[in-house]
Amino acid sequence: MGKATLILENGAVFVGRSIGSTADRICEMVFNTSMTGYQEILTDPSYAGQGIVMSYPLIGNYGVNSEDNESGRPWAEAFVVRHLSERGSNFRCEGGLNEYLRRHDITGIEGVDTRALTRILRSQGTMNGMITCAEHFSMEEVLPRIHAYRVEGTVERVTRKAPQVYPALEEQKLRVALMDYGVKENMIRCLQKRGCQVTVYPALTPAQTILDGHFDGVMLSNGPGDPADNVGIIAQVKKLYESELPLFAVCLGHQLLALATGAETRKMRFGHRGGNHPVKDLAAGRAFITSQNHGYVVTAESVDPAVAEISHVNVNEGSVEGLRYQRPHCFTVQFHPEASPGPKDTEYLFDRFIADMEAVRGEKGGKR
Repeated sequence: MGKATLILENGAVFVGRSIGSTADRICEMVFNTSMTGYQEILTDPSYAGQGIVMSYPLIGNYGVNSEDNESGRPWAEAFVVRHLSERGSNFRCEGGLNEYLRRHDITGIEGVDTRALTRILRSQGTMNGMITCAEHFSMEEVLPRIHAYRVEGTVERVTRKAPQVYPALEEQKLRVALMDYGVKENMIRCLQKRGCQVTVYPALTPAQTILDGHFDGVMLSNGPGDPADNVGIIAQVKKLYESELPLFAVCLGHQLLALATGAETRKMRFGHRGGNHPVKDLAAGRAFITSQNHGYVVTAESVDPAVAEISHVNVNEGSVEGLRYQRPHCFTVQFHPEASPGPKDTEYLFDRFIADMEAVRGEKGGKR
């Protein structure tokens, strides 16, 4: 391992050892508080355009395998850890994390004080950074390049290029259209194991295509970037909302539907990323521990009570974590009920979506 340097846009410099690719990499630096699940995190498309700082100090101790990927490839640009385990110890281990990073061209650095780095990102907010393996560099030359970086066009990058059908894992009961803005594989599996045939569509698919498919319901997936940048997609989401189809949206999908119905979003100082975020379900009157990965949030004051009511809030700071729409059979959440990684406390939301679709089918006499 050679020398590597992480430079933040505020001028802070962290020197460590190179892991993964040795290519220079500029990206938005964010931190994740999960203790495990680094492979699922790396392959979550919501991290496109970002470098991940793992706040837990030991990463890579159980290696990597072919089962834990949440998409066809990793999307993170860079990876920052305190200590990278040289070998993985697990009965499913198929290789080491360092080789995995190298194979997928992810630039990384280890041996830095990730606690100090996390404190900077918490207090000063998410910021851009650069990892370089160059022995010599000019701060006057690299800082303008770091400042100029923007996370843009990420949904178009991560979405699939053609529709794909996933069969129900048991008896097929329902047909669901899932809009892929950067979907995680376990979101699809959570529907499959509940008797759904899932047709996953590219992000830019016209709403009319979905409506012509006579599906029982529509799910809007998670994804990367600023939700307000997706003007064309928001227009199509509004058409889906105006239909009678049951709708369930997660993370970016939650934000897109809020924008489509007149609410607003804002960028958070450092976002929520990890598997230990407490969220209160206001109707149930209880809190759940959730998996989260988002840097934007729907602003509570912009939600029109005639359109939707806030259904979930973040216990730590009160931000909007879910909306229940006045339009029948339509609800959204900011967190990840499919987890992977993270607790599965909120998988009950998939059951609620199934119940909504079955109720609508019952009203129609079982016809799609």
